[in-house]
Amino acid sequence: MRIAVIGAGAVGGYFGGRLAEAGEEVVFIARGGHLRALRDSGLRVDSIAGDFAVRPAQASDDPSKVGPVDAVLVGVKAWQVPEAAEVMRPLIGPKTLVVPLQNGVEASAQLAAVLGAEHVLGGLCRIISYIVTPGHIRHAGIDPYVAFGELNGQHSERATPLRDAFSRAKGVTAEIPADIRAAIWRKFLLIAPWGGLGAVTRAPIGVIRSRPETRHMLEQALQEIRAVAAAHQVLLPERAVADTLAFIDSLPTEGTASMQRDIIEGRPSELTSLNGAVARLAQESGVAVPLHSFIFHSLLPLELRARGELRFT
Repeated sequence: MRIAVIGAGAVGGYFGGRLAEAGEEVVFIARGGHLRALRDSGLRVDSIAGDFAVRPAQASDDPSKVGPVDAVLVGVKAWQVPEAAEVMRPLIGPKTLVVPLQNGVEASAQLAAVLGAEHVLGGLCRIISYIVTPGHIRHAGIDPYVAFGELNGQHSERATPLRDAFSRAKGVTAEIPADIRAAIWRKFLLIAPWGGLGAVTRAPIGVIRSRPETRHMLEQALQEIRAVAAAHQVLLPERAVADTLAFIDSLPTEGTASMQRDIIEGRPSELTSLNGAVARLAQESGVAVPLHSFIFHSLLPLELRARGELRFT
């Protein structure tokens, strides 16, 4: 397959790199130092599933020079999706599939609004990875996983070639779930409470889950998301909250979420796409989410400062 990766960082770089390693024709859309490193030295990935490199790596900052592809993997941060959708227009042909891999639950709708719903699948990934230096990525935790499928829940023949391409790659598990919307919300159920509470408390997950006070907040945050999902006709399994808590209890005690790290370190984060989205979607459906509203409004000044929209010391 001919595959473009928009956002060739910690997520897009890993999954796109594995596809390239397996022999697929992968073009990374990047810019700045990352683009220069990919062109000059290729892509290097240190991984608990086995180190690898892609040399040479196809990379460009101009999608119009790449042209239509079979599939686009969208690896940018959730808040960057609307801009990325505009940038990727030249990559879209009549049968191009677009697969978002972001945290959050709104990326598919944002992409469809620009590119057309007929091109967009629901998608998600699980991985702990980060950029070491431009062109150099480290996969540090979690068995890498991708899932994608039709948002209407129908069987997806057109997604099968991409699933098969991933199945030929090392260090990746890929599947087409029966209900990709529920799968996306199950990930949301984990990452929004973890990131939000981690950013508010400045504590690793081991502390949050072990203190009775913060564990109660964690449970409340999970229940609020489950209520919002139900209001939006997404039926999570009865054990979704219990299973998520069990997964949280299995995480390394020092674990932190990416949004938590971004806020603590003063970088723009996915706050509006995570806790902000919970509050926004809850308001649309008349569901009360007092804890997520508190988290969002408490962290919003820090988010605005990181984006240069608010100044304070």
